[in-house]
Amino acid sequence: MGIHYDYKSTRGAKAMEKQAKREKKLADKKAKKLAKQGDPKIIEDKTIPIDQVITLDHLTNPDKK
Repeated sequence: MGIHYDYKSTRGAKAMEKQAKREKKLADKKAKKLAKQGDPKIIEDKTIPIDQVITLDHLTNPDKK
């Protein structure tokens, strides 16, 4: 039967691999584009300024402003 013997049996697996590869490539492109634009959702500065004293409240509830 030769080379074409297993074509039909592996066709589904190859299609799934191609789809996964395509989706990964698109996700990488999207992430790169968002990083290049400086998406505010991704980059958040949660550091405490140097002139402030670190208190227990900063450590236990960092989201409080």
